[in-house]
Amino acid sequence: MNSLEANIRSSQSVGDIKKIRNSGFVPGILYGGKSENQKISVSKKNLKNLMEKENFLSRIINLKIDGKDENVLPKDISFDVLTDEPIHIDFLRVIKGSSVVIEVPVKFINNEKSPGLKRGGVLNIVRRKVELKCPSENIPSELIVDLDGVDIGHSFKISSIELPQNVVPTIQGRDFVIATVAAPTVIKEPEKPAETTDGGEGAETASGSDTTDEAAKTDTKSGANDGEKKEGDKKDSDKKDEPKKS
Repeated sequence: MNSLEANIRSSQSVGDIKKIRNSGFVPGILYGGKSENQKISVSKKNLKNLMEKENFLSRIINLKIDGKDENVLPKDISFDVLTDEPIHIDFLRVIKGSSVVIEVPVKFINNEKSPGLKRGGVLNIVRRKVELKCPSENIPSELIVDLDGVDIGHSFKISSIELPQNVVPTIQGRDFVIATVAAPTVIKEPEKPAETTDGGEGAETASGSDTTDEAAKTDTKSGANDGEKKEGDKKDSDKKDEPKKS
């Protein structure tokens, strides 16, 4: 179990809170059970070290306050909008024999052993956290979903997840879905338009035009030559018919 040192604070004004933060501490409130709410402060450095651990908000912490131990759950953390540093935290007392409502993260394991995922299937996560009602002495830090042997089309419902004894989901009356292994979505790319060489069509037309013009020129020359031959034949014929001079 993780532990954290805490100090009782008597700060009342905004100035007092600012001094606490400037000295490297984070103000907080401890509440729950039959005891009164208690104002405390914790080391920012130690708090951030705990926050970096997995599932911080679903793990019980042993809070040491002036030599007295309190089992608590972190319930709410406020952050500075500019620096993203923690500036306030609330802790809930965990009383033995009582129940708490807590959001527990879902962890997926053995992704590489899923035939469905190997064939291109997609893990569609519906719920990354599940709200549970738990006995204070039996709070799970996470829910495990094993993907070993899972094929496309399989769905994980809350009934398929093994919960600790006396731990129940707050949603009752329906077997809600946690995740599914869906078929891959294939997006058909639009066909590319046929590529044309610059001036291709125009070049063919121009070429055809040149051919036609050349043919026309050839026909014209041929016609002219024929005309010249016929005229020459006629003159020769006329010469033959002329009477000979004595």
